[in-house]
Amino acid sequence: MIIKTLAENTAISNDFKYEHGLSIYIETKEQKILFDVGTSGIFIENAKKLDVQIRDMHYLIISHGHYDHGGGLRLFLDKNTDAKVFLRQLAFEEQYAKRANKKLEFVGLEKELKENKRLVFTSDNQIIYNGIEVFSAVEKVAPYPISNSGLYTRKNGEIVEDTFLHEQNLIVEEDGKTLLITGCAHNGIINILEHFKKLKGHMPDYVIGGFHLSSRSGGDENPVTIDKISDYLIKINAKYYTCHCTGLEQYKRLKANMGGSIDYIKTGSIIKL
Repeated sequence: MIIKTLAENTAISNDFKYEHGLSIYIETKEQKILFDVGTSGIFIENAKKLDVQIRDMHYLIISHGHYDHGGGLRLFLDKNTDAKVFLRQLAFEEQYAKRANKKLEFVGLEKELKENKRLVFTSDNQIIYNGIEVFSAVEKVAPYPISNSGLYTRKNGEIVEDTFLHEQNLIVEEDGKTLLITGCAHNGIINILEHFKKLKGHMPDYVIGGFHLSSRSGGDENPVTIDKISDYLIKINAKYYTCHCTGLEQYKRLKANMGGSIDYIKTGSIIKL
């Protein structure tokens, strides 16, 4: 299995463009999967440099309804004419973030794209292909990230706090190994891993994605909570590759606690599992 980061907040070199967003390419023996499409079209530019053909993708998974994960959806649909796009129906609800000036900024997806016939609205746990599935409706057993505060959605004409029912996670299994990919882990990385265990009966071997320990709207997670998360993650004995909304300073604390079990992926990163 090969994983290439097409878009992230940082880059491994000046050869790659980067942005506040996430797009990850996963290649198994049989399937080519794109997980999220970042904010803009830079995932397409970086894909060319990483020898990834967007037109060859079999599936696109959109983790949740925020622009930094689905902003490039229209461009993807233009470049790839066959792939099904899997996302939660609630991903097209109006999403907002409260910025420093206290004003609400729209951070959702383009509503016009909801009618595209290639979109597949997923159930709480849905198999996409042999060894590839998505899950959502994560139960709360640990606190949600405090960085979720400041994120809202519109329901019945009113602006309310987001419950992130539009978020889903990806599982890829191959050669006896299991990979879990999260977009932002708004539902909490501990909650997501515990839900994964209920579904699969074991913990994943690898975890890739953002842990949402930092946010421009909700602020940064406190060090005590980061240490508790570190303790929990270490016990699972998985290998972690984090990025995007985890935050660089928060990652440094995770790294200090977890050592070689966690690394940071940037635009241009290539991982072979």
